[in-house]
Amino acid sequence: MAWLEREFIAVPDSRKNQLVYKWPDANIRRFSRVIVNSGEVALFVHTGQVAGLMTPGKHRVDATELPGLGALLDVLSGGNAYRAELYFVGTREYPGNKFGGRLDDIVDPRSEQIVTLRVFGEYALTVRDPAALVTGLIGTVDLADPDQVTAWCSELLLRSMRIAVTSGITKGRWPVLGLSAHMPEIDTEVLSVTNQQLRRYGLLITRMGNFDVNLAPEDADRLKRLAKDTRYIELAGGFGQYAAGELAIGAGQGMAHGGDSALGGAFLGAGLGLGAVHQQFAAQPRHSPAGDAAGRQHTVACARCRAVHPAATSFCTSCGERLSAERRCTGCGADLPADVRFCGTCGTRSTGR
Repeated sequence: MAWLEREFIAVPDSRKNQLVYKWPDANIRRFSRVIVNSGEVALFVHTGQVAGLMTPGKHRVDATELPGLGALLDVLSGGNAYRAELYFVGTREYPGNKFGGRLDDIVDPRSEQIVTLRVFGEYALTVRDPAALVTGLIGTVDLADPDQVTAWCSELLLRSMRIAVTSGITKGRWPVLGLSAHMPEIDTEVLSVTNQQLRRYGLLITRMGNFDVNLAPEDADRLKRLAKDTRYIELAGGFGQYAAGELAIGAGQGMAHGGDSALGGAFLGAGLGLGAVHQQFAAQPRHSPAGDAAGRQHTVACARCRAVHPAATSFCTSCGERLSAERRCTGCGADLPADVRFCGTCGTRSTGR
């Protein structure tokens, strides 16, 4: 009877860490020996139905030991083979399965800003009902490809997390900023939602590990700036006071980088509404014509003959015409109206008349 035990079927050593392993031959020779290792079960499946289940140990492929195989006897083989698919399914825990990606674009209830949520992490998976797993996923994923099985689970977990997290945030239970403080709650709720979906396929996520729900970088920066500005407005007592403070800070930074002190002081005073500050800077000594950096005095031109005279002259010494308040720039010589402090041509500052 040695010819009866002519083949041994078992999971290859290189595939023992797979959740599901499919034996490549769909014609299982009669009286073969199936070796089922600890932490796994083996199932004969035909037309989407489980015809026989084998627990850890050695099993002989024969209808006397597995009655469900009787109807699967292949007549074309002369009764020496069973026409069926053989699957080995691991029943231990499988940790380190990665998942992640974009969750959704949602409106942050506190800031009313639209932001993009993402999640990345790992989870541990186990099989509670091998028969439900194999029959439920046949036709959905290629069970011969171990990566497709875990990828399908990861996608289902991502969808469940999308439902749980977006629902918790939109209902105001969890804030967008500071989600890490609510990870235990998120973990519990996500596992509950996910396992409700996985139960029909005989699967169970036993625990999550090292997962993080976060914002896209640009959204995180935007919400942080908004939160800071909102807090400053509250501390300042209103938007007007906050805007004035920002104006004062900007003016101070400009003065620190070499800006005009008198003008900057007046600008600062106007921004804050502090008359004393304005008066302090306005009272600073102005440069006199004689003390101009270029050593030049302001001049006035005659409207009739265009003769140039010192600014203090009242009448033209050439034609006797009364001089107007028209002035010339000490930098480029362009005519200046009486009320202009800076030359529109070259930008030189003008003092006095």
